[in-house]
Amino acid sequence: MKIRLFTIPNFITLGNLCCGAMAVVSALVWDNLTVAASLLVAAAVCDFFDGMVARLLGISGPLGVQLDSLADDISFGLAPSMMLYVLFERVNGGLLPAWTGYLVFLFAAFAALRLAKFNIDEEQKTEFRGLPTPAATLVVLSLAVLMEQGETAWMTGWMVLAIAVVLSLLMVSNIPMLSLKFKSLALKGNEQRYGLIALFVVLVVVWSPLYALLSTMVLYILFSAVQSLAKRSKR
Repeated sequence: MKIRLFTIPNFITLGNLCCGAMAVVSALVWDNLTVAASLLVAAAVCDFFDGMVARLLGISGPLGVQLDSLADDISFGLAPSMMLYVLFERVNGGLLPAWTGYLVFLFAAFAALRLAKFNIDEEQKTEFRGLPTPAATLVVLSLAVLMEQGETAWMTGWMVLAIAVVLSLLMVSNIPMLSLKFKSLALKGNEQRYGLIALFVVLVVVWSPLYALLSTMVLYILFSAVQSLAKRSKR
């Protein structure tokens, strides 16, 4: 079996991985969460387009699937965990023992579980089960940049740990979630995705980009949970 390593989709996926690795350096070495967040946004853009480009070029395959998960584990597992750790260090103020900060790495562990489950779960071909790792990462980076801008004076060490645990549990939950990836750019079949984009744009105009991103992700999670409960009640 001939395996093609160097393809355009694979290079896009590797761009995702490299952005995630640089985000780790930015958070831990440079102590700059804004740059780390920007790099993770770039990683999310790469993650958004790699599969679409592979389908358009007709070169999708098992290698791309595995490479995508490995890249996602760095960009949307390890990197946001590092950001959460830096957040905890900044806001804890010695109120909680230092070792409790390591609990944020549950995010990285559960992200790996979520990605591994996704690769073998046939039910997730049409919709996601559990919170997608990029969506969880967008929540983290929004909070991180808001804190750097002095917008989260309310945040404490306890809250950072709670956010890490809640996002971790959501990632491995069985709650049906709308897939955020477009298989095509057609309106049909993508109504809810375009609706989320429209909501984000409106919130950017009337509020601010960071609060808009955070609010859109929270509403995405709540909408998915309510929709799941509604389906169960009908059954």
